[in-house]
Amino acid sequence: MTGPAFLRKPARIHAPVEPRVIRCRPFAQLAGTEPWRMQLLHDRTDDLLLWITRGQGRIVINGVRRGLGVNNAIFLPAGTLMAVEMGAQSLGQVIQSPPGASPLLPREPLHLRPRDTFAQAELTSEIEAMQREIARDRPMTQDALAAHLTLVSVWLERQTSESPVDAPRETAGDRLVRRFAAALVEHFRSDMVMADYAEMLDVTPTHLTRVCRAACGKSAADMLTERVVYEARVLLCDPDPAIQDIASALGFSSAAYFARFMQHHTGETPTALRARAATGGRPAPALVGRRA
Repeated sequence: MTGPAFLRKPARIHAPVEPRVIRCRPFAQLAGTEPWRMQLLHDRTDDLLLWITRGQGRIVINGVRRGLGVNNAIFLPAGTLMAVEMGAQSLGQVIQSPPGASPLLPREPLHLRPRDTFAQAELTSEIEAMQREIARDRPMTQDALAAHLTLVSVWLERQTSESPVDAPRETAGDRLVRRFAAALVEHFRSDMVMADYAEMLDVTPTHLTRVCRAACGKSAADMLTERVVYEARVLLCDPDPAIQDIASALGFSSAAYFARFMQHHTGETPTALRARAATGGRPAPALVGRRA
C-alpha cells in the first residue's frame, strides 16, 4: 500500500513534555506570536478549559467543527484532537491542568453556553482568583490553584445539568469522524497511511474523506498532514535535534524531502522555521497547499 513517506515510519524523538503544573492565562498567551500552535490540528498532554469573554471563533473538537461565541466554556481533556481559531478582536481565558489534577473534571469534551449572568460571573471570578495567585507567586501556589480547579470542576458539573450543552444531534458521519480522530491521535506516528485508517474503520477512503470534509472542512489526508506538520513545527522549536534527525523521526526518507514538504505546507524551510522559533519571530504563515 502506498502513501506519503512521512506516514510510513514511527518517530524516534518526541516533542518536549510540559511541566505538570496548573496554569491560568489569557488565550492570546497560549499561542503567543505563533498562531499555528492553536490553529493547526493537534492533541495536547494537558487538560484545557477555554472561556470566551469577547468575540467569536471556530473550534474543531475530535474532527467536528463548531462555532464559538461570548460566554462559551469549552473543556478539552488531554488527547482530544483540536484546533482553535479566534477572531482578531476576540478575548478568552485558559486554564491548563495535568490530566487527573481534579477527579471531578469531565472525561469527554464539553461545550457549554451558560446564559445565567451569575454563573458567568462565578467562572470569571475563579479564573481571576487563579491569576492573582500566579501573579503573587506565594508558597503553595500550586496547592491553591488545585483548590480553585476543584471549584471550577464543580462549576462545570453544575452547568452541565443547568445550562445548554452545545451537543447537536450527532450524525453517522460525525461518529465516524470522531473515531478517525481518536485513531489519528493514537497512530499518527505509525506507518499507517490514510487508506489504512479507512480500512481500520471499515469504510472506503473516499467515504472517509467525504465525511471528514463535511464535518470539519478538511479531508482525511488534510487532517493527517496537518497533525504531522504541527509535530514537525514543535520539534523544530527545540534547538537540539538536527533537522536530519527530525526528518527521520517523522518518517521522511531524507532531510531534503522534509525541507520540500515543510516549504510546500508552510511556505518556509525547516531552517527558517527554527530560526523564527529561536527569536520569537513574527506570526507564522498558515498551511498552504496540503498534499492529498
